[in-house]
Amino acid sequence: QVRVVESGGGSVQTEGSLRLSCTVTGFTRSNFCLGWFRQNPNTEREGVATIYTGDGNTYYGDFVEGRFTISQDNDRNTLFLQMDSLKPEDTAKYWCAADENLPAQYCIQGDHRTFEHWGRGTQVTVSS
Repeated sequence: QVRVVESGGGSVQTEGSLRLSCTVTGFTRSNFCLGWFRQNPNTEREGVATIYTGDGNTYYGDFVEGRFTISQDNDRNTLFLQMDSLKPEDTAKYWCAADENLPAQYCIQGDHRTFEHWGRGTQVTVSS
Protein backbone atom coordinates (compact mmCIF):
# COMPACT_ATOMS: atom_id res chain seq x y z
CA GLN A 1 0.00 0.00 0.00
CA VAL A 2 1.40 3.38 -1.00
CA ARG A 3 1.48 6.08 1.65
CA VAL A 4 2.29 9.74 1.15
CA VAL A 5 2.74 11.88 4.25
CA GLU A 6 3.62 15.58 4.27
CA SER A 7 4.95 17.72 7.07
CA GLY A 8 6.44 21.14 7.59
CA GLY A 9 3.72 23.63 6.81
CA GLY A 10 3.04 26.63 8.99
CA SER A 11 2.84 30.39 9.14
CA VAL A 12 5.59 32.82 8.25
CA GLN A 13 5.91 36.48 7.35
CA THR A 14 6.72 37.81 3.90
CA GLU A 15 10.28 36.94 2.83
CA GLY A 16 10.36 34.09 5.32
CA SER A 17 11.24 30.47 4.59
CA LEU A 18 9.63 27.10 5.11
CA ARG A 19 10.72 23.58 4.30
CA LEU A 20 8.15 20.96 3.45
CA SER A 21 8.91 17.27 3.71
CA CYS A 22 7.14 14.27 2.27
CA THR A 23 7.75 10.60 2.87
CA VAL A 24 6.56 8.07 0.33
CA THR A 25 6.42 4.37 1.12
CA GLY A 26 5.06 1.35 -0.67
CA PHE A 27 6.50 1.84 -4.14
CA THR A 28 8.02 -1.21 -5.82
CA ARG A 29 9.92 0.53 -8.62
CA SER A 30 13.26 2.18 -8.06
CA ASN A 31 12.46 5.28 -10.13
CA PHE A 32 9.31 7.30 -9.84
CA CYS A 33 7.83 10.76 -10.00
CA LEU A 34 7.32 13.03 -7.00
CA GLY A 35 5.83 16.46 -6.84
CA TRP A 36 4.40 19.33 -4.88
CA PHE A 37 1.12 20.98 -5.76
CA ARG A 38 -0.89 23.75 -4.17
CA GLN A 39 -4.33 25.26 -4.16
CA ASN A 40 -6.05 28.13 -2.39
CA PRO A 41 -9.76 28.99 -2.42
CA ASN A 42 -9.28 31.33 -5.37
CA THR A 43 -7.25 29.11 -7.67
CA GLU A 44 -7.21 25.71 -9.26
CA ARG A 45 -4.66 23.18 -8.11
CA GLU A 46 -1.32 24.02 -9.69
CA GLY A 47 2.05 22.40 -9.96
CA VAL A 48 4.72 23.88 -7.73
CA ALA A 49 7.58 21.51 -8.51
CA THR A 50 8.11 17.94 -9.60
CA ILE A 51 11.11 15.65 -9.83
CA TYR A 52 11.79 12.37 -11.54
CA THR A 53 13.94 10.31 -9.18
CA GLY A 54 15.67 8.40 -11.96
CA ASP A 55 17.46 11.34 -13.51
CA GLY A 56 16.76 14.22 -11.15
CA ASN A 57 15.07 16.31 -13.81
CA THR A 58 12.67 18.85 -12.39
CA TYR A 59 9.74 21.07 -13.18
CA TYR A 60 8.91 24.37 -11.50
CA GLY A 61 5.82 26.48 -11.87
CA ASP A 62 6.45 29.88 -13.45
CA PHE A 63 5.47 31.61 -10.23
CA VAL A 64 8.36 29.99 -8.37
CA GLU A 65 10.86 32.36 -10.00
CA GLY A 66 13.86 30.66 -8.39
CA ARG A 67 12.53 30.92 -4.83
CA PHE A 68 11.78 27.23 -4.23
CA THR A 69 13.95 24.13 -4.52
CA ILE A 70 12.70 20.58 -4.80
CA SER A 71 15.03 17.82 -3.69
CA GLN A 72 15.09 14.23 -2.56
CA ASP A 73 17.14 12.32 -0.03
CA ASN A 74 19.60 9.60 -0.96
CA ASP A 75 17.00 6.90 -0.49
CA ARG A 76 14.73 8.87 -2.85
CA ASN A 77 11.69 8.17 -0.72
CA THR A 78 11.73 11.51 1.06
CA LEU A 79 10.94 14.65 -0.85
CA PHE A 80 11.64 18.20 0.22
CA LEU A 81 10.50 21.61 -0.89
CA GLN A 82 12.62 24.46 0.36
CA MET A 83 10.64 27.67 0.01
CA ASP A 84 12.43 30.97 0.41
CA SER A 85 11.36 34.56 -0.13
CA LEU A 86 7.77 33.60 0.50
CA LYS A 87 5.02 35.97 -0.56
CA PRO A 88 1.43 36.30 0.67
CA GLU A 89 0.27 34.88 -2.65
CA ASP A 90 2.08 31.63 -1.78
CA THR A 91 -0.54 31.06 0.89
CA ALA A 92 -2.22 27.79 0.02
CA LYS A 93 -2.63 24.18 0.97
CA TYR A 94 0.31 22.22 -0.34
CA TRP A 95 0.12 18.57 -1.29
CA CYS A 96 2.79 16.01 -1.99
CA ALA A 97 2.01 13.59 -4.79
CA ALA A 98 3.70 10.51 -6.14
CA ASP A 99 3.37 8.15 -9.06
CA GLU A 100 5.57 5.21 -9.99
CA ASN A 101 4.07 4.67 -13.44
CA LEU A 102 4.47 8.18 -14.81
CA PRO A 103 7.23 8.39 -17.44
CA ALA A 104 9.91 10.98 -16.94
CA GLN A 105 8.78 13.22 -19.79
CA TYR A 106 5.31 13.50 -18.27
CA CYS A 107 6.57 13.80 -14.71
CA ILE A 108 8.23 17.12 -15.47
CA GLN A 109 5.13 18.65 -17.01
CA GLY A 110 3.78 19.39 -13.55
CA ASP A 111 0.23 18.26 -14.27
CA HIS A 112 -1.54 17.24 -11.08
CA ARG A 113 -4.03 15.14 -13.04
CA THR A 114 -1.36 12.56 -13.84
CA PHE A 115 -0.42 11.72 -10.24
CA GLU A 116 -2.05 8.75 -8.57
CA HIS A 117 -1.07 8.99 -4.91
CA TRP A 118 -1.61 12.01 -2.70
CA GLY A 119 -0.97 13.07 0.84
CA ARG A 120 -3.49 14.94 2.96
CA GLY A 121 -1.83 18.28 2.44
CA THR A 122 -0.27 20.87 4.70
CA GLN A 123 -1.22 24.51 5.07
CA VAL A 124 1.24 27.28 4.31
CA THR A 125 0.26 30.79 5.34
CA VAL A 126 2.36 33.84 4.51
CA SER A 127 1.40 37.10 6.15
CA SER A 128 2.40 40.57 5.03
